[in-house]
Amino acid sequence: MEKLDSIIFYNIDKAIRSYRNYAQRQLKANDFTITIDQWLIIKAILENPGITQNEIGDLVFKDNASVTRIIDLLVKSEYIIRNTNPEDRRKTNLEVTETGKETIHKVQTLVEDNRKTALKDVSKEELEIMNSALLKISKNCLNLKK
Repeated sequence: MEKLDSIIFYNIDKAIRSYRNYAQRQLKANDFTITIDQWLIIKAILENPGITQNEIGDLVFKDNASVTRIIDLLVKSEYIIRNTNPEDRRKTNLEVTETGKETIHKVQTLVEDNRKTALKDVSKEELEIMNSALLKISKNCLNLKK
């Protein structure tokens, strides 16, 4: 029977969870009140004006209930605002506030430092191979949906 640490998907998940935990600890240690998930959602809104909550969920791998909960917290923290969509009053448009933009800008340096730390001793060639392999895995699994 194969051991857990020899299963590639176990190792991928372990690496992701280790990095997220490390990144969250770094945010807290640097007095940021934002979470990794909140950061991801703000980035998604900034990079994709007009994005819907369902699209955000797909982009950041969260279910609709989680995205709604995080957006509610971001609105409460005044990082984003909801505006009624003028073409369809049942929909809302999400907009990042100046406070949200400033926070993302301040956090960016820390995020880059976190990545450097996590990728220490990983060569550019190894990263390219890993990225290529991960993209192939994603593509293979997406093709199974059809």
